[in-house]
Amino acid sequence: MEADINLIAELRGEIQSAQRILVVSHIRPDGDAIGSLIGLGLALMAAGKQVEMVISDGVPSNFRFLAGSELVKKKASGAFDYRIVVDASELERVGSAMDGQPGVDLNIDHHITNTYFARHNLVLDDAAAAAEILARYIPGLGLPMAQEVANALLTGMVTDTIGFRTSNVSPDVLRVAAGLMEHGADLSAVYYSALVQHSYPAVCYWGAGLSRLQSESGLVWTSLSLADRRAVGYKGRDDADLINVLSTVEEAEIAIVFIEQSAGRVKISWRVCGQASTGLDVSVIAQIFGGGGHRAASGAEVDGSLEDVQANVLEETRLYMSRLHGERVSPEN
Repeated sequence: MEADINLIAELRGEIQSAQRILVVSHIRPDGDAIGSLIGLGLALMAAGKQVEMVISDGVPSNFRFLAGSELVKKKASGAFDYRIVVDASELERVGSAMDGQPGVDLNIDHHITNTYFARHNLVLDDAAAAAEILARYIPGLGLPMAQEVANALLTGMVTDTIGFRTSNVSPDVLRVAAGLMEHGADLSAVYYSALVQHSYPAVCYWGAGLSRLQSESGLVWTSLSLADRRAVGYKGRDDADLINVLSTVEEAEIAIVFIEQSAGRVKISWRVCGQASTGLDVSVIAQIFGGGGHRAASGAEVDGSLEDVQANVLEETRLYMSRLHGERVSPEN
């Protein structure tokens, strides 16, 4: 993984010239979105820039342990010299965070489905996380790597690799993580806070999904409704990382969670399970539904009822698996 040195030099000059900088990331942010946003934002502040960090959904409670999380806003204010989007493959993914802004100067991302929507695109789809890209190139952009920056970036790497367990974790990825630790990042604290610790409502929310878990021929799935969320008092709009639990099912190749967002809209998360074949690429399925992501982890949002969306997505996933394996995958009764 290596960026064009001429691009890095050009970006360094533009960032140094800018004074007021906006940094945003995607809706329903995960650890890579939060870690990349805060890591870059704090590095820019340390370089003397006026920075606003914006995510339209705010910072989830499990990432508020990060220094700088209290500075993240839900809406941008005023005009900016430079606008940066991190960990988003398309502009629509940032929701209302870019409302009123004239465009994006720089997109830093690692999704294979990136649409190259910015004036400059630092997109490296073989990176394990957007935070890894930042960890590698923040020094080249003329920005300092303080302990708080390193901790945020390590959070992004730890969460997007599920604790360095995904197939794209290479020796180089681990060297980058070690470098962040040398800058003061606390791996054990990050790992526990970002991956291990969960709130009581989140675990109760898992229970609702696990109670209706289904499996067939290498496919495992469940759903989470608005009623489930309200019943346990879970405040997020995500699955509370339930998809990562399902991805550990020994018999499964692909796991899916359907999360009802509001009346008539459903979020879908796909994961390649455990040590399943590297030939699987769930981003192919996600793109059918207007989504995207990575080979091993992708998502989409679809209009429709929870029942209808689930039926359509399961059918497309079965067809994909059937083509991949050369045989029809049929539902089990």
